[in-house]
Amino acid sequence: MSSTTLDPYTANAENTTLSAQEKIAGLHAIVKSAQTGMLTTHGADGHLHSRAMIPSSPFDDGTQVTLIFLANNSTAKFDEIKNDSHVNVSFCDTNSTSWASYSGTARISQDKELIRKHFSSSMSAYFGDLKDGVHKGTVDDPRISVIEVVPEEIRYWVATKGSIARAADVAISKVTGNAAAPGELRTITQTEIQLTQKFHTK
Repeated sequence: MSSTTLDPYTANAENTTLSAQEKIAGLHAIVKSAQTGMLTTHGADGHLHSRAMIPSSPFDDGTQVTLIFLANNSTAKFDEIKNDSHVNVSFCDTNSTSWASYSGTARISQDKELIRKHFSSSMSAYFGDLKDGVHKGTVDDPRISVIEVVPEEIRYWVATKGSIARAADVAISKVTGNAAAPGELRTITQTEIQLTQKFHTK
């Protein structure tokens, strides 16, 4: 049997008819609603480590797919990214059950212009003031670095029915033996991502 036959849920849910712009718009809606993502990195021992991260203004326009995080470069995630830049960032909107998964690579920089663009005073609480006149938790703190996640592929699932309709769909599928499809599975391909990257570098 083919994988499609053995996985009718994915076959029913997958939507390949949307344009790249339509798919990106759906992605943005999930990330904006979820707000917090889980950044997963590889440790030198092979273990995967995840932590909650909030993207800093991730949507300059309707086509941006990269994620920008500001973080403390004294933390272990920076060592792990330097060791292996392959990362994943996942989001889940618990209200709708829609989710998104970014697979790609992370780039680290201390671009002052980029830091100033995305820094907000509320971030100071995460860095603290070490009272040494340098590490003050302000925008000029040398601990603040940029983690830019450039995706190679983005997959997401968006609920197309409300909670009651989803429950009914599952119940009906249980009786009929058909796979439930209360939402759509969408993929933003590497080719589509590369096209948006070219647009942003012009």
